[in-house]
Amino acid sequence: MSRGHRPKASLGQNFLVDGNLQRKVVEAVGAGPEDVVLEVGPGREALTRHLQGRVGRLILVELDDELAGRLEVRYGDRQDVEVVHADILETRVAELVTDPERLLVVGNIPYNITTPILFHLLARPRPLALVLMVQDEVADRIVAEAGSSAYGALTVGVQSVARARKLFRVGRKAFRPVPGVDSAVIRVEPIRPEPLDADEERALRRLVRACFQWRRKQLRKILRDHPDLSVPREEIQALAQQAGFRPTDRPETLSPEGFVRLARALPSEGREG
Repeated sequence: MSRGHRPKASLGQNFLVDGNLQRKVVEAVGAGPEDVVLEVGPGREALTRHLQGRVGRLILVELDDELAGRLEVRYGDRQDVEVVHADILETRVAELVTDPERLLVVGNIPYNITTPILFHLLARPRPLALVLMVQDEVADRIVAEAGSSAYGALTVGVQSVARARKLFRVGRKAFRPVPGVDSAVIRVEPIRPEPLDADEERALRRLVRACFQWRRKQLRKILRDHPDLSVPREEIQALAQQAGFRPTDRPETLSPEGFVRLARALPSEGREG
């Protein structure tokens, strides 16, 4: 374990010190001797110590210079552990393994960049599953149901390509330094086969961004007037029938599956923006 390290606020470092919770997170990954696991931000080895020796191969991606150096010293001669001193957002995860779609990912990720990391890890080809510690409020947004106050672009972005579950909450006192919010552990499992092809997925991202930028407006107005969509007025009723919504509905009432259907049905102008 890396002791004597001063947590860096600039890197969002809050280390999980509760041993029972460390083991509970690792159990949630469900990894065994045949699995490859990538840990994001291993830090002081809160999860690493329970993973090493238990899984077939363990890849540790650590940005902090001091902590990455300590991990290299500790695991440098291990054939089953690889230390990658890098920013996860600048790391091509798929290039670290031979079969990206069998990869399991785990990590206690910084609150301030949770969304970029989550979508980076969900880039194609997607891993088998992600088990991530995130801010409790963010977890609620990820697993929210359509029509709820927490439902939004983050919800649709994740649930349109994956199934997400909130496994358990983690109180702030389980960390050092103690953060100002509680956390939760989520499990995200990408849908197989992919529900959208690459072009449809780009159309979906554009659609979702436009809809939740104008979330208080009706879908017919967003589709017709948003500059990223510009759907002809006469085509909106047909789109509504295909995607299963009423033109007067607002974005928060349309399910992730509805957004997927709408992205597939968008005319070429709406797809290309």
